[in-house]
Amino acid sequence: MKTKRLFLFAGYDANGIIDDAIIYYAEQLNKFGDVILVMDCDAKKPETDKIRKYCIHITATRHGEYDFGSYKRAYTFARNKGILKNYDEIYLVNDSVFGPMRDMKKVLNKMESTKSDATGMVVSKHRTHAYMESWFVRLNNKIATSDWFDKFITSVKNQPTKNCVTVKYEHGLSQTITNNKCTWGGVYTVWGRTTYNYPKYLFNRGCPFIKRACFIRHDGAAGGQIKYILKHSDVRARNAIIKTTNRIYGREYMNLLITSNPFKILIRKLRYARHKIMGDKK
Repeated sequence: MKTKRLFLFAGYDANGIIDDAIIYYAEQLNKFGDVILVMDCDAKKPETDKIRKYCIHITATRHGEYDFGSYKRAYTFARNKGILKNYDEIYLVNDSVFGPMRDMKKVLNKMESTKSDATGMVVSKHRTHAYMESWFVRLNNKIATSDWFDKFITSVKNQPTKNCVTVKYEHGLSQTITNNKCTWGGVYTVWGRTTYNYPKYLFNRGCPFIKRACFIRHDGAAGGQIKYILKHSDVRARNAIIKTTNRIYGREYMNLLITSNPFKILIRKLRYARHKIMGDKK
């Protein structure tokens, strides 16, 4: 039997633009299931119309509750419409990543073949705890239709800082699943900030996504890794990512980021070294 999937897709753009990268992402998700898109920004109808054919529902209104606020709204729509129970697997996904840069079938099969009730694309381990990174998380029907998950997701509200969101909701999701005697795991397990600092490592292991933050973290210190990933990615994904990053970060910055010029690479590395010496954690 074909697995029935629902993707609760959280998006954001500072200018309310539905760009090539998110359109491509929604198109790829739609190959494997239904998509509900909730943007935490005001986007006009001509923008949302660009992606509408890949979604069963779209809203684009600023709510200020970050990705979990969008997950809440997408979940509530599905619950109120009475369709949540119709799906075998419910995914929480967001556009804090670019991709997929290769076919997702293999990684979805890996996520769904685990014995866990929930599976993160990536599990991040720290000295005191581990958690599923919330940009791509699978929940089985038992979790998604439970009263306790309903209570957790509908309790999401605006937090004073993004770090509060991370602790309360991203870390909190994994802990809540454990507290309710369900299990969770991940396809890829990393330590600390590996997802942000070493995207090539994850890509070469099969992860089809790269965090957007990699493009600007440490003044573009991951530029060489990004250049490698783009070179080995699906051409449509690569073109969508380059077009979107040129718009967001500027063509000049992107040219420096993925340059092959050894002098420009040296400049980029010196900038990063300066920030490390000065203690800047950017």
